[in-house]
Order: sequence, then structure tokens, then C-alpha cells
Amino acid sequence: MTTNHFDRIYIDGAWVQSESSTIPVINPATEEVIAAVPAGTPADVDRAVTAARKAFGSWSTTPPAERIKYISGVADALTVRIEELTDLISAEMGMPRKQTGAFQVKGAVAKVSAYLAEAQRYAWEEPSDGATVVRHPVGVVAAITPWNAPLSIAIDKVVAALLAGCTVVLKPSEVTPLNAWVLAEAIDEAGLPAGVFNLVSGDVVVGEAMVSHPEVDMISFTGSTGAGTRIATVAAARSARILLELGGKSANIVLPDADLEQALVTSVTSCFTNSGQICTSPTRLLIDRARYAEAVERIKEITEAITVGDPTTDVDLGPLVSAAQRDRVIGYIDKGIAEGARLLAGGPQAPEGLTRGYFVRPTVFADVTNSMTIAQEEIFGPVLCVIAYDDEEDAVRIANDTAFGLSAMVWSADQDRANRVARRLRTGAVRINGQKAGLNAPAGGFKRSGIGRTNGRFALDEYVEIQAIAGGEPLV
Repeated sequence: MTTNHFDRIYIDGAWVQSESSTIPVINPATEEVIAAVPAGTPADVDRAVTAARKAFGSWSTTPPAERIKYISGVADALTVRIEELTDLISAEMGMPRKQTGAFQVKGAVAKVSAYLAEAQRYAWEEPSDGATVVRHPVGVVAAITPWNAPLSIAIDKVVAALLAGCTVVLKPSEVTPLNAWVLAEAIDEAGLPAGVFNLVSGDVVVGEAMVSHPEVDMISFTGSTGAGTRIATVAAARSARILLELGGKSANIVLPDADLEQALVTSVTSCFTNSGQICTSPTRLLIDRARYAEAVERIKEITEAITVGDPTTDVDLGPLVSAAQRDRVIGYIDKGIAEGARLLAGGPQAPEGLTRGYFVRPTVFADVTNSMTIAQEEIFGPVLCVIAYDDEEDAVRIANDTAFGLSAMVWSADQDRANRVARRLRTGAVRINGQKAGLNAPAGGFKRSGIGRTNGRFALDEYVEIQAIAGGEPLV
């Protein structure tokens, strides 16, 4: 770790002290404190928002091409620190280092380049039926990020907002905050004007101060549905813009004609990636009754071959991010057993030989009905529910029978059939036969999974206001 600023916050282009206590950052594999960051105060938030408001006037009128040059500098500064970021996020998050580099860091840095490419072709101004449509930045953005993909989601919010001409106050999760200091250092190194970007660490007190601040024009939040509902309520009181990326309970339909082996291997791996701490994890695996018994036995084999342990070694899964998260997940496993689901693999006991760290065994429940708690609530851990269905209509019904609508998967040997089923699912994204969309494809949810979209031009659209000038001429 080469950063020297964990004891300070970043406001108005400078590293400054916070008049607060500190929050320890714990390595979830060892339970050791590896750093501490300021807890932050409402006064810190006010200083940061004031700086962002002051900087907004000049940044909002900076030509898009110049903003793009600044953010290109941020990409360069992050690229040379990929190894450092990999070590840092693996230590604070607990994800195996061999996966952290690709999943948490290189993918996040690649997103910056993807946003830059989209910004270069974005229609900042365009003619429309006798008017010139001008896209103006929304204003000061409060960006509040979660602990499970901290750098990637921070980049989604910060880079899109800055390219749009907004100024930003970032609050990273207090559980995995350290990577945000590297991002702030990269922004500082790139020479962005003072106040354009600000970093204030802290817990719910800081988050509440940001959401309720009268000078914040927009809140961009990723996290739990409960917290998102609270933010939407507070923002509505002053008609502030919101972008909410919330929970998921994604269905994964394996149709009767699908390649069962390919579907099961990919599905189980996808569900348990990052120890299941991904909002889009396909945690409800739907199998037709004719192949259900065969599928369940193969799922058990695949799951029991997964290795869990020290994330600095060659394992598949590390710990959960915190003691609280571990206890929460174990509570759901206990509830699944109590409600009558059949425990196929894993369980509430700690993995053998792991007496320290917040480890949970990859767990699979069979004979799950969609009304069970484990099938309806987001667990956010390595827990897979296997559900039987009767026919295609039944599969679609079960998939849509949830309060969430973030993501889904569909498997079929018939591309037309897969497409037909995908279009019937009330969810923001669908992966057919394991395919992944590119970095500029939209991401976001239906129903209680959120409001708005991230990635590419869809993200830029969230951070702009649209003005129509009749008789005007485009300036860019």
C-alpha cells in the first residue's frame, strides 16, 4: 500500500483532516485491522458539497473534449496502480487475489476507457424539430457506493458524472473504503480543478448528511433496497434526481433442450463468484422436472469441488466481507433448513480448518419452493436455490414471481426460444447461454431493483438535464 492519505479526506483539491473518530478496516480473512479511515461528520459533508457547488460553475461549462482529456489522465493514473489496487481490494474485501485483479480492478479500469469512448460520440447537442437540444449537467452529485465491487461501482458513478459536467462528493462503503483513496489520488494526479471531486468517508451519518443536503442535486446510490427506499423518500422532498441500483434475486432458467453440463457449471460458478456477494448473482436455478434429479446430483458435485480459504492462495472463494455479513448469511441458511428446503451442499458450519475469518461454505438447497424466504429475499452470500418447474410457462411465472428485477439467465439450444423467454422476463438484463454484454450496455433494474441505468450513454443520460432552444444553433 503506497497511499499516504488514509487518515485524511479529500475536499476542494486538498487532503484535509476530519474532526472525527476513525473507522477500522478489517481484513475479513484474518480479522486483523489493516488501516483506519476518518468516520466523517455532517460538517465534512457540508465542506465537500460547498466546494463541489463552487466548482460546478466552471466545470459545467468546460467543453466535453476537455473533460474527456482530464478523465483520460485519471485512466492513465489508475492503470499504473493496478497491482496495488489488486492487493488493496483483496485485503479489504477478501476476494481471492487471482480473481480480484480481473474482476475488481482491470475490469473497473477498462470501464473508464469505455466511458471515454462513449463520451466522444455522445450527442451533447443535437437538432430536433426546430430546436437545438442541449444536454446540461444535473449539478452536484452525491455518490454513495457499496462494499462488494467498490472500485468498479465508484467509477460507474464518478466518471459518468464528471464526463457529464457534474461535480461529485463520493462516500465509499466504510467496510471497503481504501481503494477510494487510490481513485482520489488518481483524480488529483490528473489535475482536475479543485472541488470537482471530493471524498468523504463515513457511515450512515455521512450518507444521511449527503442525501439530505439542500445543495445536492442528485443522489447516485448502489446498495440495499431498504436504504434506496429511504434515499428516494428524502430526495423526493426537494425533487432531487436519483439513480438507484438496488437488490436482486435473479432467476436462471435452464430450458429442457439446453446443454445441461454447460448450464450447470457456468450457473454454479456465476452464483458463487465473489462468495455470492454480487447483486446480479443467479441465485434461483430453475430446472425442468424431467432432468431435476440428474441436475441436482451434478450441482452437488460441482459445488463440493469448490475450494474455500486464504484469498492469497490458489482458492476459489474467500471469506464474506464482514462478521455481520457472515452472520446474516448463516441466518438465511438456518432459515432455509427450518422452512423445509433440502440441504444439498454446504451448511451453516464454518469450513473445516478455518477458525479465523468470516468464511461460509458454498451452500445449495434443493426442493426449494419460490415462496420460501431463501427464494424471495436477497441473501448476498454463497447460497443457491434449485427450483423445479413444470413447463416453459411455469418457469417464466416463477422467474417473475419476485419483488426484484435486476438480472436473469436463460439456457436453450434454440436461440429463438431463448430470446422469446428472455423478453418475457421482468428484469433489467438477461444473459442467454452465459453470454455477457459489453461495458457500454445498460445495467439496472425493474421493480424494487432500482431506478435508472448505468454504463455508456445510458449512464451519461442519467447525469444530464435536457434543454430545448427553439431557433438556436448547436455550439458543439
